[in-house]
Amino acid sequence: MSTNEETDAGTDTRATTGLRLEPVTPDTVDAAIDLRVHPHQEDNVAPVVRSLAEAYAYGDGAWPRLIFDGDRLVGFLMAFLDLPWDGAGRRSGLWRLNIDAGQQGKGYGRYAVRAVAEELRRRGTDEMYVTWHQGEHGPGAFYRGLGFRETGEMSGDQAVGLLDLRDGGAGGASNGGARGDSDGVSGT
Repeated sequence: MSTNEETDAGTDTRATTGLRLEPVTPDTVDAAIDLRVHPHQEDNVAPVVRSLAEAYAYGDGAWPRLIFDGDRLVGFLMAFLDLPWDGAGRRSGLWRLNIDAGQQGKGYGRYAVRAVAEELRRRGTDEMYVTWHQGEHGPGAFYRGLGFRETGEMSGDQAVGLLDLRDGGAGGASNGGARGDSDGVSGT
């Protein structure tokens, strides 16, 4: 569970009113598998095909979704739901975030994080976790900007972030797309 981001402050400022999450279906699985992040991000996130295999293995503990803007597939996310975490009890949060390389910097990553926060709230969860690779292409600033705070824990070589959902953290699932929004990729 880690993350990386690509920031492009000068990118498309259009409103993204057609954003929605959809389950992966037989009709969309090939397009999902074909999603590609920026080449410099490939070492920081597992490909979608691995996420789909893990979703199958974890069953109800994984929540994979495709991110669409209108009819265009722009990304993939997977949440983890009440899974054991490194001896620290059970946790829920964002497991993977893959925004297509050509679609980054448009607010889709921000939308995805907010949508997962909303789903976790709906399920009665008070905290949302995420991990990310630190370093030059790491998304720490992106997640801190959404209200995550670093816990001081590490999950392997990745920093652990926590968002308190009782405070309205991540602002619900409102649409992103404003200038300066960051998008990225997450996952091990």
